[in-house]
Amino acid sequence: MASSRLVEDLDTEPMVVDNTSAAQEKAPLLPREGAAVLSIAEQPQDDDALVDPPKPNFAPLSAHQMQGGRFQYRKVSVPAHRYTPLKKHWMEIYTPIYEQMKIDIRMNLKSRKVELKTRRDTPDAGALQKCSDFVHAYILGFDVADAIALLRLDDLYVESFEIKDVKTLKGEHLSRAIGRLSGKGGKTKYAIENSTRTRIVIADIKIHILGSFGNIRVARDALCSLILGSPAGKVYSKLRTVTSRLAEK
Repeated sequence: MASSRLVEDLDTEPMVVDNTSAAQEKAPLLPREGAAVLSIAEQPQDDDALVDPPKPNFAPLSAHQMQGGRFQYRKVSVPAHRYTPLKKHWMEIYTPIYEQMKIDIRMNLKSRKVELKTRRDTPDAGALQKCSDFVHAYILGFDVADAIALLRLDDLYVESFEIKDVKTLKGEHLSRAIGRLSGKGGKTKYAIENSTRTRIVIADIKIHILGSFGNIRVARDALCSLILGSPAGKVYSKLRTVTSRLAEK
């Protein structure tokens, strides 16, 4: 009887279910007070949608800044026999160095040296060395018009050697060797210069050659052959062969 009554009570009374816990689980969480709320535009998107920040644009360093903000110096000694020609052609040397290469230049009368110094507006880091080579080439005996090519071209060099480096000669043998190098009225020297596109200075027993690396080698071989006693005609024919090969390249 008791069990039947209990069944009847369960059938008649409605069942009450507590859904508060389930509702709390499904309800969205609200942000706490003081918490930052991101808008839709500020919320992080996928990696593909992210845009890289613009790259920084730095101004290029000047030659003065590349040297650590320090001024660079060069000094070129002037021998006694080149002092007067330097004074005569000073403006021809000063103008391209100061105005075009932006290098300060002065002549120290006490030490008899040409002093060079970089400036804040010097455009090229290698301008000082070019100007030093230009002044040094003029001091060796090259004309200003020939030596100034060192400022404009990068592949020009000056090579120097002495006659005794090739062969030990003394007295009249040395004088005849120098005569063979220059030729009558400088004919041999000019022929070597024109065929090899170089410039040659014969100062007593010292020989200076201005030109590119390959041309200096050809001119040096011709001069060494003359020093060793080869006749000029044989050197000319050899020069024609070598220069024709160079022209083909």
